[in-house]
Amino acid sequence: MKIAGMASNRGRNLLHIADTEPGGAEFSVVLTNEEGAPVIEGAAERGIPTEVVPKSDDETREEHERRVLQRLEGYDVDLVCLDGYMRILTDEFLDSAPTTLNVHPSLLPSFPGMDAHEQVLDAGVSVTGCTVHVVDETVDGGPIVTQEPVPVYDGDDAAELKARVLNDAEFAAYPRAVKWFAEDRVTVDDGEVSVDGDDGGQFPARRVVSDDRGRELRYGENPHQDAAVYVDGACEEASVVDADQLNEGAKALSYNNYNDADGALDLIKEFDEPAAAVIKHTNPAGCATAGTLADAYERALSTDPMSAFGGIVALNRECDAATAEAITDSFKEVVVAPAYTEAALDVLFEKDNLRILEVGDLSERSERLTEQHLVGGRLVQERDFQAPSADDLEIVTEREPTDEQIETMLFAWRTIKHVKSNAILFAKGTETVGVGMGQVSRVDAVRLAAMKAEEHAEGKDAEGAVMASDAFFPFPDGIEEAADAGIEAVIQPGGSVNDEDVIAAADEHDIAMAFTGQRAFQH
Repeated sequence: MKIAGMASNRGRNLLHIADTEPGGAEFSVVLTNEEGAPVIEGAAERGIPTEVVPKSDDETREEHERRVLQRLEGYDVDLVCLDGYMRILTDEFLDSAPTTLNVHPSLLPSFPGMDAHEQVLDAGVSVTGCTVHVVDETVDGGPIVTQEPVPVYDGDDAAELKARVLNDAEFAAYPRAVKWFAEDRVTVDDGEVSVDGDDGGQFPARRVVSDDRGRELRYGENPHQDAAVYVDGACEEASVVDADQLNEGAKALSYNNYNDADGALDLIKEFDEPAAAVIKHTNPAGCATAGTLADAYERALSTDPMSAFGGIVALNRECDAATAEAITDSFKEVVVAPAYTEAALDVLFEKDNLRILEVGDLSERSERLTEQHLVGGRLVQERDFQAPSADDLEIVTEREPTDEQIETMLFAWRTIKHVKSNAILFAKGTETVGVGMGQVSRVDAVRLAAMKAEEHAEGKDAEGAVMASDAFFPFPDGIEEAADAGIEAVIQPGGSVNDEDVIAAADEHDIAMAFTGQRAFQH
């Protein structure tokens, strides 16, 4: 698509569109009605032809616009984009030119005309934004193509608001509208605009996210980084963001505390049985389920008590005194649980800076999506709720796993979903034995898990354990390492081109193996 841009001053939106080329759109020309307008230099720097067509004092609007149209006739133009073009266009121009768009710095139909930002501030509204619309014979009244909201903060002045609307709203909305036109997705009919594919659903074509700042943090991941935590007020699921910190005198949670506590809470939500997890740097140092919460915690801790030092503890039951006593035997940063007995709080409160979070009922998992911020955007995906049953497993080896091993496989699979990839996890019963996380080589992850089980686990080892892998084994070497560690059963997704070789290696070492058919990456 070829664009003609028209501006009277800087034309910053036009230059931004030229830089981003939404939908592959390119400028054929930038035209201004002001001699020396800064947009001329900006366009020339980008290799865009320019035209200057000033209006003389004795010239009518119609006559001037005919000269503008004559200049445009020399260029291939599919769409006209205005940006601060300080003239009201006549019907004659609009009838002769291609579809013409303009961007207005408010959410039309509110605050049309000049001084939109001043009007917004005078009205005392809390949200403004911008509107991209088709230009018609009215003033800022043409059919709306798209809008983008911007908050108005207490203490804003017109200059601050103008800068935020330009950078946060116009630089998003105007290229979006141009992209839609370039992709031939826009229909303008009888004063109405429809956009093919501008739909809603789980992954809508456009997202508007509004969170409230919960609190500023002491610092981010490192002391030189400022940080804050924002709250989604519509979230109904138990979360650490909205949790009550019961010991108000303790220091507030840090950025890393929030991140780790969220990961720990997400892991123990996997289990119906009493469960405990110890998290360090968003990875499980250990996880277990048991008949009692105290036993679950002890088994989780014993996986890697050295790494658990300074970690985050999450529990899926009301914390009792016995569990609290076990937790306070070594240094922990945060405890997360749905509730606490008075006796448990008496124990936990003895530790001055052990943050105690009460998150409430864990039964509801209402948040369906998770997201990660990127520079320039966000990744959004469904949360990984997969929880295969025994019937979902495909046994691919000569040796069949025992019922106990299948139970361990299923526990290990729910847990490994929360281990950073490449991930390997050793388990016995329903407790972890060794965890190998965050390795760029799957063989190294196996070796790390084996080392953890051999050197760091207390009262347990890898002999006879089940191994879980979050993705397939590309070669048999991972199975060879597992056999050396004493592994007797493996659960993994399968799907490698070398599956037959991997299965053969398992058969050679008399290891039972099950495929899930789904991987469980966590990055």
